[in-house]
Amino acid sequence: MEFIHKKPSRSKPQEHNSVSHLQSNFQNLNQESFDAMEGSNLKSAALLEQLRVHLASGAGKELVEKICFVYQLNISPKKLGFDEEVFVVDLKKGVVSKGPYEGKPDATFSFTDDDFLAISSGKLNSQMAFIMGKLKIKGSISAAQKFTPDIFPKPSKL
Repeated sequence: MEFIHKKPSRSKPQEHNSVSHLQSNFQNLNQESFDAMEGSNLKSAALLEQLRVHLASGAGKELVEKICFVYQLNISPKKLGFDEEVFVVDLKKGVVSKGPYEGKPDATFSFTDDDFLAISSGKLNSQMAFIMGKLKIKGSISAAQKFTPDIFPKPSKL
């Protein structure tokens, strides 16, 4: 093993791991998707914003490594298929954004705002929602099966 001796720098070292530096980078990378979600009228946009923040954390990075799929969510305010807002949950890159996916997502889900919230919270089983026609799935079934309530951050209990 060979050691290389470096002369100490006279300038003040930069703190790349400081909290403010990380927050600044995070805000720059995700500002566009945050602005887009803020303009949404859906209740589920707040949950997707929480997921976006969660994916930037250590637990979120574990999800990305574990799942590695891209999901497109077509969410309607009231009636399935009408006035849809489209979101992408990219669990390959750890990004949540508004707008259709550029390419082919692994699975696409279509549901109403209330049904999405019920499924993501675990109050409505996704298989039952599919059978009852409250959820439409297009794409890989194996990818769809990994889209579970476990992906979403749990609300903290104080």
